[in-house]
Amino acid sequence: MPASMPACRMSDVARRPTRRPRTTAQVLVTVGLVMLAVLIAVALFGPSLAPYNPTRTSPASLDGPTLAHWLGTDSIGRDVLSRLIVGGRATLLITFVAVAIALAAGLILGLTSGYIGGAVDLVIMRALDVVFAFPVFLLAIAVVAALGPTLPNLILTIAVVYTPTMARVVRGPVLSVKRWDHVEAARSVGIGEFTIAVRHVLPLVISPVLVQTSLTLANTIFTVTALSFLGLGPPPPDPNWGSMLAEARQFMELAPLTVIGPSLAIVFASLTFIVLANGLRDVLDVAGR
Repeated sequence: MPASMPACRMSDVARRPTRRPRTTAQVLVTVGLVMLAVLIAVALFGPSLAPYNPTRTSPASLDGPTLAHWLGTDSIGRDVLSRLIVGGRATLLITFVAVAIALAAGLILGLTSGYIGGAVDLVIMRALDVVFAFPVFLLAIAVVAALGPTLPNLILTIAVVYTPTMARVVRGPVLSVKRWDHVEAARSVGIGEFTIAVRHVLPLVISPVLVQTSLTLANTIFTVTALSFLGLGPPPPDPNWGSMLAEARQFMELAPLTVIGPSLAIVFASLTFIVLANGLRDVLDVAGR
């Protein structure tokens, strides 16, 4: 390096940001929110939007797309588009409720573990490590198979599987934030530990939690549909994307839309939360924090 090159220029190069520009991140968040609004609208108004009863059969078996059936019919004459719209309701319901429970449990366990520390931290983390040691999908299969493939059991299983991840994401920042000056100042004026943890520590660790929640929603979509594909999802006749794939896979050469439709729906739902997570990561400057 030439001796005349200022040291500040080298430091500027070293500190050059590698994440996307803020405007691009905002566009990603906007796109993600629009996609999320579409998913929520389908989940809330699915039965009203579906052109046919998703469980009604007809003699038109494995028909191709027509003006009456835009995506054709399945092996027993049910309208694929109607089943696709209504099936998203069950998949998204399980996903949102399960991740909400995992988020609540992760916030409580992570905040308690990181803020109190010591023996409490050790016990909570070791207990979560037991769950974390098993592959997510295999653990979900084992729990659902043991409890039964009902809607509450499926939600509980997904929540249990993803709670350790949420708790770890919360605990890490808490360990750092609880040593900051404003926390010590609050403690010095007599504010209770519970109030400090909730009002002065928790708000500062929300950014990475929001990003992880979006990623967990994307992973949960795949987990729920995979369990349904294996026959461990909500029981028939109510449709869901995973069971639609399982029923249509043997007829994919005769009626490819019966497989392409739910596959694209699963990809769209997962991509929604991935785009949202990437945008939130840069808008909230998680790496910088």
